[in-house]
Amino acid sequence: MPQEIGRQYKEILRQYVMRQTEQNLYAGQNFSRQLIQKNIAPEDVISIHKAALEEMFPELPMNVWHSFDLLIEMMIRYGLAHAEHQSLIQQQEEMKVEMDLAANVQRTLLKTTVPEVSGLEIGLVSVPARKMNGDYIYFLSDNKFNAGVAVADVIGKGIPAALCMSMIKYGMDSLQDVTSDPAKVLDIINRIVEKSVDDDMFISMFYGRYNVETSIFTYASAGHEPALFFDAKKDEFSELHAKGLLLGVVPNVIYKQHEVKMEIGDFVVMMTDGVTECRTDEGFIEQEFIASLIHSLRHESAQTIVDSVFKELEKMQNFELRDDFTLVIYKKTS
Repeated sequence: MPQEIGRQYKEILRQYVMRQTEQNLYAGQNFSRQLIQKNIAPEDVISIHKAALEEMFPELPMNVWHSFDLLIEMMIRYGLAHAEHQSLIQQQEEMKVEMDLAANVQRTLLKTTVPEVSGLEIGLVSVPARKMNGDYIYFLSDNKFNAGVAVADVIGKGIPAALCMSMIKYGMDSLQDVTSDPAKVLDIINRIVEKSVDDDMFISMFYGRYNVETSIFTYASAGHEPALFFDAKKDEFSELHAKGLLLGVVPNVIYKQHEVKMEIGDFVVMMTDGVTECRTDEGFIEQEFIASLIHSLRHESAQTIVDSVFKELEKMQNFELRDDFTLVIYKKTS
């Protein structure tokens, strides 16, 4: 223990015992900062205090000195635990900064533009449960006759999921033909993912394309949540079934595509499992409830529908999302 530190503390203690003023307390506070800067352990601070008292008040009973020995032993353990705690806090702060940076990079990297095509409204809401989003939306359109959309969900969370999303974006960016069939799109993305992503990461994906001239919505799925189709004339929902293996499992997969003719008022609802597997204190929310909720909003715009559904389901979960939430609606208006 440096003698200079002991000498300084003894003088501060002597002045305080004699006067007990605010100025003396302030001197002690400043001295404590020096101890922190010099990385003096708590048990050493107590030893400094004990040594100063022994010189200033040698007549104190032995019981007092023994109590300091106990306190020193306690502070050794406390000091180690406190140092470990501070280290964890610093690591958490560093991780938070890194996550904030990664989330900003992800938002910039994976940004997409909602297309505008004649006679079609598009509604979109995508909200991550954490900072990083494991859901991904990508629009592929010529803003005239075709509006394609990829809805993907990584089985996983955080930074690894975000890195998988970047591979999907890379694959989608490589597609130049907006008229590409959904089955072909999934085949291309699957080959890229299979080569680039770890074996323990899997991605589900739904790809659909609406053609303005034919009013036909063509779609295919790679193990993704089934989309819902609302038939305005029949005033009922039906599932758009499309079976297909998850992306990245094997390189050679044949995806089957399907199509549905859309009339005015019809709409397609695409989503991730963060919508269909919403949980409340009473359990999972049934898909029938979600369909009923959307049905009650069927006369609203596509964007109003998705916004309203999100707000209602968020409220039912006490405003704490347990999974990334993504909902997309294609609604034919003319």
